[in-house]
Amino acid sequence: MELQDLQESVNIKMIQSGEKERLKDLLRERLAECGWEDEMRALCRGFMRNKVTNSVKLDDLINEITPKGKETVPDNVKAELLQRIRSFIAYAV
Repeated sequence: MELQDLQESVNIKMIQSGEKERLKDLLRERLAECGWEDEMRALCRGFMRNKVTNSVKLDDLINEITPKGKETVPDNVKAELLQRIRSFIAYAV
Protein backbone atom coordinates (compact mmCIF):
# COMPACT_ATOMS: atom_id res chain seq x y z
CA MET A 1 0.00 0.00 0.00
CA GLU A 2 1.37 3.39 -0.96
CA LEU A 3 1.77 6.17 1.60
CA GLN A 4 -0.95 8.28 0.00
CA ASP A 5 -3.38 5.33 0.07
CA LEU A 6 -2.53 4.68 3.70
CA GLN A 7 -3.08 8.34 4.61
CA GLU A 8 -6.43 8.33 2.84
CA SER A 9 -7.46 5.11 4.58
CA VAL A 10 -6.54 6.49 8.02
CA ASN A 11 -8.36 9.75 7.27
CA ILE A 12 -11.52 7.88 6.25
CA LYS A 13 -11.41 5.75 9.40
CA MET A 14 -10.86 8.83 11.55
CA ILE A 15 -13.88 10.53 10.00
CA GLN A 16 -16.11 7.44 10.25
CA SER A 17 -15.20 6.83 13.89
CA GLY A 18 -15.60 10.46 14.89
CA GLU A 19 -11.96 10.64 16.03
CA LYS A 20 -11.18 13.47 13.63
CA GLU A 21 -13.82 15.69 15.24
CA ARG A 22 -12.64 14.71 18.72
CA LEU A 23 -9.08 15.68 17.76
CA LYS A 24 -10.27 19.01 16.37
CA ASP A 25 -12.16 19.69 19.59
CA LEU A 26 -9.12 18.75 21.67
CA LEU A 27 -6.91 21.03 19.58
CA ARG A 28 -9.31 23.96 19.99
CA GLU A 29 -9.48 23.36 23.73
CA ARG A 30 -5.70 23.15 24.18
CA LEU A 31 -5.05 26.23 22.03
CA ALA A 32 -7.60 28.21 24.01
CA GLU A 33 -6.08 27.05 27.33
CA CYS A 34 -2.57 28.19 26.41
CA GLY A 35 -3.63 31.59 25.05
CA TRP A 36 -2.75 30.80 21.43
CA GLU A 37 -6.17 31.96 20.18
CA ASP A 38 -5.69 35.33 21.88
CA GLU A 39 -2.25 35.67 20.28
CA MET A 40 -3.72 35.00 16.84
CA ARG A 41 -6.50 37.55 17.39
CA ALA A 42 -3.90 40.13 18.39
CA LEU A 43 -1.82 39.35 15.29
CA CYS A 44 -4.90 39.74 13.10
CA ARG A 45 -5.80 43.05 14.70
CA GLY A 46 -2.23 44.29 14.30
CA PHE A 47 -2.15 43.25 10.67
CA MET A 48 -5.40 45.10 10.00
CA ARG A 49 -4.20 48.23 11.84
CA ASN A 50 -0.97 48.30 9.86
CA LYS A 51 -2.73 48.22 6.50
CA VAL A 52 -2.81 51.61 4.77
CA THR A 53 -6.18 51.03 3.16
CA ASN A 54 -9.40 50.25 4.97
CA SER A 55 -10.05 47.17 2.87
CA VAL A 56 -8.20 44.12 4.11
CA LYS A 57 -8.58 41.04 1.95
CA LEU A 58 -9.19 37.79 3.80
CA ASP A 59 -6.62 35.98 1.63
CA ASP A 60 -3.96 38.53 2.60
CA LEU A 61 -4.78 38.10 6.28
CA ILE A 62 -4.68 34.30 6.01
CA ASN A 63 -1.38 34.33 4.10
CA GLU A 64 0.19 36.60 6.70
CA ILE A 65 -1.09 34.90 9.86
CA THR A 66 -1.09 31.18 8.95
CA PRO A 67 2.70 30.65 9.00
CA LYS A 68 2.97 32.47 12.33
CA GLY A 69 0.08 30.46 13.70
CA LYS A 70 1.66 27.15 12.75
CA GLU A 71 5.02 28.18 14.20
CA THR A 72 3.56 29.17 17.55
CA VAL A 73 1.48 26.08 18.36
CA PRO A 74 3.08 24.84 21.59
CA ASP A 75 5.18 21.69 21.32
CA ASN A 76 3.22 19.98 24.09
CA VAL A 77 -0.02 20.46 22.14
CA LYS A 78 1.57 19.01 18.99
CA ALA A 79 2.96 16.08 20.99
CA GLU A 80 -0.41 15.31 22.60
CA LEU A 81 -2.20 15.30 19.25
CA LEU A 82 0.50 13.21 17.63
CA GLN A 83 0.25 10.65 20.43
CA ARG A 84 -3.52 10.47 20.03
CA ILE A 85 -3.14 9.97 16.26
CA ARG A 86 -0.52 7.25 16.76
CA SER A 87 -2.76 5.47 19.26
CA PHE A 88 -5.67 5.64 16.86
CA ILE A 89 -3.58 4.23 14.01
CA ALA A 90 -2.23 1.43 16.22
CA TYR A 91 -5.74 0.23 17.06
CA ALA A 92 -7.67 1.13 13.90
CA VAL A 93 -5.38 0.08 11.10
